[in-house]
Amino acid sequence: MAALSLFLDVPLMREADRLLDAYQEDPSPDKVYLDHWDCQMETGKAWVCPTVRQILLQIASDPTLDHEYLPVLGFPEFTRAATELALGRESRAVIENRAGGVHTVGGTGAVRIGAEFLWRWYNRSSPSPIAVYIALPQWDSLRCIFQDAGFTEIRPYHYWDTVRLAVAIEDFLEVLESAPDCSIVLLHAPEETGLTPKQWEEVARVMRRKRLFPFFDVPAQGLASGDLDRDAWALRHFVAQGFELFCAQSFSKTFGLYNERVGNLIVVVRDNETLLGIRSQLRKLVMGMWYTPANLGARVIATVLNNPALLSKWKQSLQTLAERIMLIREKLKEKLRILGTPGCWEHLTAQAGTRSFTGLLPSQVAFLEKHKHIYLLGNGQVSVCSINSHNLDYVAQGINEAISGRAGRTQGLSWAEME
Repeated sequence: MAALSLFLDVPLMREADRLLDAYQEDPSPDKVYLDHWDCQMETGKAWVCPTVRQILLQIASDPTLDHEYLPVLGFPEFTRAATELALGRESRAVIENRAGGVHTVGGTGAVRIGAEFLWRWYNRSSPSPIAVYIALPQWDSLRCIFQDAGFTEIRPYHYWDTVRLAVAIEDFLEVLESAPDCSIVLLHAPEETGLTPKQWEEVARVMRRKRLFPFFDVPAQGLASGDLDRDAWALRHFVAQGFELFCAQSFSKTFGLYNERVGNLIVVVRDNETLLGIRSQLRKLVMGMWYTPANLGARVIATVLNNPALLSKWKQSLQTLAERIMLIREKLKEKLRILGTPGCWEHLTAQAGTRSFTGLLPSQVAFLEKHKHIYLLGNGQVSVCSINSHNLDYVAQGINEAISGRAGRTQGLSWAEME
């Protein structure tokens, strides 16, 4: 045990973990947690797609189903349909059979086996370590995956300007321009970053010229705009431009199957022979991690995606949920306006998707936690779905006090100079 004691002083807790622990230990009846990773409803419970409930009942009463292990690479009907959902059925990569999926344990599992593969096989002729770039909001959650895989050159970048409260496209492009050739760039939640199609085109041009490898991470396709195709535009543009890439897909939020942990690693390459080789290596990695994925969640998703009537119902549910998220943004902005909260809050509705930068400074976030029992990340990012009609007024009032009171005056508002 003496050897293990050497690790007792090593800080292991991420900010998100500390935040949740603090919230759970807080005895205040007014406490509010704004970092949920599931989609919360008005009741404060996680959203579950109505179509999913219907299919689960059908599966439970199907006498032909057994509990045999799936193939190592997963449920084929699921991976095929999931890959087509992201890339589009008309994608040349799909038609030419040079794109395929691997059924994983959630989106995290997809990132993990992708990172493991890249460490072993990507650009092995390079004399220097391959650099990996991760956006700051995902730094804590994704950096450890690439570190564990073996990467040592892991660098942060940001696409959001915390002063102007807008997309920092110039800074993003500058990072890409300065990145060593053949670096790996994690492009998390492209549907939510706020980049326009023209800006994504510029990102793609720079990445092509620098031979940078795109690793997309798509956790909630459809929940930014309510349109599955629109949210997949950036990924499809890269594929159409001939990039070889990885894409980690998650279905936790879009189906409400949070604890089923259903993910898919999409591999897009230049020919079918390369695809088969990569899938063979990924199979070895999967066998050393979870051997075979779980069946139920993938079967539910495959049933929906392969049935036109169910697919239509699911799309409608997604659109309704996306509209609710947009409405919450509008309501919070309006509440802050009515309260006379200093600053411009248009950035709340200019963003899209399940998460949002509020523009709050660390001192203001600390004020909310200590004095108002409102818990959110130190960078001011919140889960929009954590706000509902029961806590909206309290959250808005807390933000107003944090900005107008002592916490706001201590450091000044990050956007005050812009007014």
